[in-house]
Amino acid sequence: MEMTIETGGPAFPSEGGHKFVSGNEIRKTLPSSGMDLRDYFAAKAMQGRTANPLPNNSSIQDVAAWAYRQADAMIAARTK
Repeated sequence: MEMTIETGGPAFPSEGGHKFVSGNEIRKTLPSSGMDLRDYFAAKAMQGRTANPLPNNSSIQDVAAWAYRQADAMIAARTK
């Protein structure tokens, strides 16, 4: 199974930490880049495939590999 290194960047980026109050103390959360776009695209592809499965005997590993191939194609299409 071949995977690319390119992830497409964060799917749900966050600028910085957020302040919140905990008791009498003001705390700040750490910034988060969220899940990467490749994982998000793969999850959506897998969701669609499992909602409308093709009539075959694919293993879940085959479906996961297919989902990442779809994600890689979607990321490549964004750069054109």
